[in-house]
Amino acid sequence: MTAIEVQNLRFAYRSGASILSGLDFSIEEGENVFLLGPNGAGKTTLLRCLLGQHGYEGRIRLAGEEVRSLSARARARRVAYIPQSGESAFDYTVRDMVLMGAAVARPWLESPGRAEARAAAEALERLGIAGLTARGFQQLSGGERQLVLIARALAQQAKILLMDEPAASLDFGNRLRVMAEIGKLASEGYTVLQSSHDPDDALRYADRVLLLSGGRVVCGAPREIITAERLQSLYGVAVRVETLADGRAVCVPKT
Repeated sequence: MTAIEVQNLRFAYRSGASILSGLDFSIEEGENVFLLGPNGAGKTTLLRCLLGQHGYEGRIRLAGEEVRSLSARARARRVAYIPQSGESAFDYTVRDMVLMGAAVARPWLESPGRAEARAAAEALERLGIAGLTARGFQQLSGGERQLVLIARALAQQAKILLMDEPAASLDFGNRLRVMAEIGKLASEGYTVLQSSHDPDDALRYADRVLLLSGGRVVCGAPREIITAERLQSLYGVAVRVETLADGRAVCVPKT
């Protein structure tokens, strides 16, 4: 089943500056897709369009429904957003942070009930962080915070997950842990679109890659899309894409 379908998507600011210039792509249910592109390419703008936060031209369908036709609560049942790990303005407990996700599709000002509490508990259990339930969010490590934010999205019970550089600023161990959990979610049927600045992560974990540049996108298998020529054009660095003995591909700077 097609989870995300984008046709001739265009977006420009009021100043007239065009950011997205006729994007066409689709993402299937259960895919883990990486969104790559240099700073200013429009990655965040694209995610906001998919979330219904920006006006746009063209079509965006989530599980077959046009985004513009959906109410905020209906969108929340279909798509959840996971920001980069960061500090909360208030030191909510982990339970309360995740419960916010479970309650997002409820009527305004209506308190979460037993069903939402159960969804929050299940999300924490799924990610193996139920032991953090009573901890303050500000007291957690970067990796733990990111897993809590993912749990909050799962508690929302949406099957499409949009992630803004979920491994940014994480140390090596937490990066591997977070990426492994995201991969598990895709294998369980969640659809993941995550922006990233790391082509090595895309080569290692992605089912497909969307490469955004100049307002346009190319889409395909990681090894087809991530080439030395494209990386040099996008980022201005000379690299080689090499295949290791175990079959994995990595980007290596030219010396």
